Amino acid sequence: MLYVFNVVLPVFLLILIGYLGGRAGKLGINASTELNRFVVWLALPAQLFNFAANSGWQTLWQPGFITAFFLSCFIVFALVLLVSWTRHRDLAAASFDGLSASYSNTGYMGIPLCALALGQDGLAPAIISTFIVFVMFALATVLIEIGILSHKKSHEIVLSVVKSLCSNPLLIAPVAGLLWSSTGLTLYDPVAQVISFLAAASTPCALVSIGLFLMQKSAAAPARAWGISLAKLLLQPLIAWVIAGPILGLPDLWVSAIVILSALPTGTGPFMLAQYYKADGSIISRVVLITTVSSLLTLSLFLWWSNGV
Repeated sequence: MLYVFNVVLPVFLLILIGYLGGRAGKLGINASTELNRFVVWLALPAQLFNFAANSGWQTLWQPGFITAFFLSCFIVFALVLLVSWTRHRDLAAASFDGLSASYSNTGYMGIPLCALALGQDGLAPAIISTFIVFVMFALATVLIEIGILSHKKSHEIVLSVVKSLCSNPLLIAPVAGLLWSSTGLTLYDPVAQVISFLAAASTPCALVSIGLFLMQKSAAAPARAWGISLAKLLLQPLIAWVIAGPILGLPDLWVSAIVILSALPTGTGPFMLAQYYKADGSIISRVVLITTVSSLLTLSLFLWWSNGV
């Protein structure tokens, strides 16, 4: 149990620091937005590039893990979307619900947690899962476009999504790192040092920005938000474990990694997407809050369980 405490405590203490810093007024009202921009555009891309450039395709090409994590995301996404659409007959709202239930916070929380729990070997599954999360993001975006912008032609919707993904620094950075790795060249030392400095800032800044996001006020959580949160924190990791362990028989490290990554709370991506489409983001913001706070317990339990297994 001490192992679990040592893994989880640093992550949630940094989130708490961000929350308390915001509540005390030491970090301004725009701190969450600006810190998030720094992480998305500079720090996290540097970390992703650094790892990919020093690893190569062979480290990140793991068909079994890719299959298991994608299926766990897709099954939960489809189930929640179907339930929501059956109740409300709103494809866009159902897509937001499905994405909220399957969008693990792999970039901000998954990378540091896997590094703490599994060591350097834990970074590969965390980065692979980041790619897959963006695939789910793209799928949800297509369905949201169909639901909200039904007047658009299908090729326009696809082009819009492709353009969005191709301009995403969190996708560009690891791809660029892999391409650089394939050249066999060594980065100019001062450039490599700058990238390392930015990468080192990624984890603390990302976690503090989560704390600042949680500080935002919102109404009491309805049953719908709790249902989505349960699907995210309990159903997805259980599905992921069944596929990765009993069905595919992946090595222990990869099974542990997939359980950790599937049990992560919902990231802020769905909320930002709702803001972009000027949709109601109140349910999503509550899901982010519920899953982040509750994951202190659920992640601890899954870490203890996977370590025992």
